Amino acid sequence: MICQRADRPDMSEDCIFCGIVAGEIPSRTVYEDATTFAFLDANPLAPGHTLVIPKDHHEHVQDMPAGVASDVFATAHRLVGPVEAAVDADGSAVAFNNGEAAGQEVPHAHCHVVPRFDGDGGAPIHGLFGDRPDLDDDALDDIAGDIADAVPE
Repeated sequence: MICQRADRPDMSEDCIFCGIVAGEIPSRTVYEDATTFAFLDANPLAPGHTLVIPKDHHEHVQDMPAGVASDVFATAHRLVGPVEAAVDADGSAVAFNNGEAAGQEVPHAHCHVVPRFDGDGGAPIHGLFGDRPDLDDDALDDIAGDIADAVPE
């Protein structure tokens, strides 16, 4: 259960990211607009590791209204080049960890912009997973159909 703030019902009382947006917790802010906020990660994976969040509290990507999700991605898109340039990165990883099982540590939707450097020892997203599932065509067709049927209109 998320405890709402009395003065800001769109924010959680017990969320560190809501505390950052509210100015109660200091951050190294790099960008802010009406719906999004971006700041350096306090425990960076690389120099320049930036988090982009919606200002309102939404725990998961799918909890964000479509317009807010669009704004979050637009802010990430806007920041990738400046983040890479600031630390002379060779590329970047842009990702959401969506849910605890996916590694989401703060229950407030957030996009990571992590600068990458040649030879940094990091792996592509495929490196996050061990053995790949062995799915035949029927299983793939069933999964594709289930996803397509569940997409909201």
